[in-house]
Formats: sequence, structure tokens, C-alpha cells
Amino acid sequence: PGIVDEPRGLAAYSANLGWRDVPLRDLLSHRLGAPVALGHDVRTGGLAEGRIGAGRGADRFLFVALGTGIAGAIGMAGRVESGAHGFAGEIGHIVVRPGGTPCPCGQAGCLERYASAAAVGEAWARACGDPDADAAGCARAVTSGDPNAVRIWQGAIDALADGLLTALTLLDPRTLIVGGGLAEAGETLFTPLREAVERRVTFQKLPSIVPAALGDTAGCLGAGLLAWDLLTTTDRTEVTT
Repeated sequence: PGIVDEPRGLAAYSANLGWRDVPLRDLLSHRLGAPVALGHDVRTGGLAEGRIGAGRGADRFLFVALGTGIAGAIGMAGRVESGAHGFAGEIGHIVVRPGGTPCPCGQAGCLERYASAAAVGEAWARACGDPDADAAGCARAVTSGDPNAVRIWQGAIDALADGLLTALTLLDPRTLIVGGGLAEAGETLFTPLREAVERRVTFQKLPSIVPAALGDTAGCLGAGLLAWDLLTTTDRTEVTT
């Protein structure tokens, strides 16, 4: 995972880059001679979806990205919560299958080991014996009725619904926005997912469950929104010097 400590402007941890507690905001600000906003990629994408995308107008929303892993963004009143240490929204590491598949985070049975696009693709590749098979191929096979694909897909949806129920219980969002590679399956994902979440709720209020609207542009648009927010809270003369 990549962790950004937004209040302190730190790239707190990046497994791919080998970074720990890099003062990235200050380094960039010094190099550019201007204030810099720093954000986590999924939280930044969630900010855009919440303000100008699928969650527009919702006072409380949860954005969940189903990609190589699973991450989330908790939206409140037009902003996204980063948490005290930059870990808010890491829904992919909710344990949904105790004692299950080991996760690189050190736990076992994490949601992203069962319901991410990568996890579905890996399971489908094993099932069909094609190392190049991916989640999109699994989704296509589901629509054609392949029983192995249906089994893998339903297992992912059940795990995702279990994780989302925990998130709904804690956060009570008005809108649940689902994006990332797995969401590109459209109603092949959303119809059974809505049904699975609805079966699980008891006292919780069921949010609207909608696909993300901004696609791959969400992160860039969210970065622009962070910059815009910075302009509204920073002395304009400092920005232009």
C-alpha cells in the first residue's frame, strides 16, 4: 500500500518506491516556489467523485476503488477524511475471511485478497488455466454462464458485500460510489452487489450504490480540486511570487 500523511505533507510509506516519511510537500513547494497540496490517489479521486462526479450533492459518501487492491475515501461535507495518520479509508484491509488468504499487510483474510480486480483475475486464471486471463474476462464469462466464472464472481461479491456492510455500519454514508477496474463490468457487478448488500443490512440504512462517473480522470480532477482549495486558503501574493 501507499500511505500519505496529508496533514504533515509526508509520503509516509510507498512499497514500490521504498519511501518512508518523505517530506514531499515541502520538497516540491521549495522546488516550485509555490504552495503544494499532497493527497492519496484514491482519496483524491474520491474527492472528485464526491464533489463533481457520482456523489455530487451527497453530504456523506464512501468511494471504493476495486483495482489491484481495494481502497476507499470517506467523504463528509465536500471533503475527504484522511485520518490522524493517513490511513483512513483502507477498506481493503478489513478482514472478511478470518484465517483466510495471507495479505502482504500482515493480516490474513483481507477484503482485497478476495474482491479486488487482481484477486478475481488471479482466481479466474487458475480456473481456466490461462495465465493471461483477467477480471474482465471473468466478467464476460459470467454473462455467458460459465459455472467457474459464476462461482468466482459470486465469491468476490459476497466478500465485498461483507466488507461494505462493516463500512456502512461505521460510516452511514448516503451514497456508496464504486469505481476501479472491477466496476467496469457494469450491471454484471452492480445488480448482484446491490442485492447482496441489501440482504445483509438489518438496522443500517441502505445507501445508494452507484458506479463512479469520472473514470481514470478522477485522480487528476481531484488534484485540481486540492489545488483550488489551497488557493482559497493561501495568500494570493504567496502563490504568485
